[in-house]
Amino acid sequence: MTRFFVSPEELTPEFLVLTGENAQHAKVLRLKNGEEVLVCDGQGKECLCTISDVSPGQVSLVVKKRLESETEARVRASIYMAFSKGDKLEHVIQKATELGAYEIVAFPSARCVSRPDDKSLKKKLERWQKIAASAAEQSGRGRIPEVLVVGSYREALSRAAQADKGILFYENERATTLRMALEAGEYQTISLLTGPEGGLEEKEVAQAMEAGLQVCTLGRRILRCETAPLCALSAVMYASGEF
Repeated sequence: MTRFFVSPEELTPEFLVLTGENAQHAKVLRLKNGEEVLVCDGQGKECLCTISDVSPGQVSLVVKKRLESETEARVRASIYMAFSKGDKLEHVIQKATELGAYEIVAFPSARCVSRPDDKSLKKKLERWQKIAASAAEQSGRGRIPEVLVVGSYREALSRAAQADKGILFYENERATTLRMALEAGEYQTISLLTGPEGGLEEKEVAQAMEAGLQVCTLGRRILRCETAPLCALSAVMYASGEF
């Protein structure tokens, strides 16, 4: 069923009107009167609606039923990824959204090659959020993950440590696997933190441990910076019964 996202304020009880990009999308899909669509507020609530009128620039809907989204993951997984070169972060945002991430947080670290300034970061954030919205719509999500940027590595650690379980992945860790970390106690929220192309420095790993994060390995092979967070997120979703 076709899915549209609107702001929470637009999700009114009886009637809805799609405008702008949503109306254009409906036109491209050639939706007609009487067809059913889902309209979501991007925060987990949705409405089953029937199209009552298709006009130039807008589509009118009648609300049949209000629902809680059934496609959101049981565990709220936050992806923390260091700034990376090119469009690698965009790829992670798209795929992490499809896999069920609750949010994606970008941060700077010592070995980051990419360090966007405030002006370019504003444009990037707008683009990243649109990528998340598009992926949420395509994958049938009821919630659009928020894409955030924090100003420092320490801030990322502090925020990640607030989850029930916070994990940092380090290629030189040998003792603790992700499976071991996931099996050690229950959790409803989890933070998964990965480094940039050059990896994290030893002192940064030590800082993570001081902040309360657990350091884990993702195996004996070195994963690319855009592969590691998706690998970890997939494992969390599997362990929590999503797959």
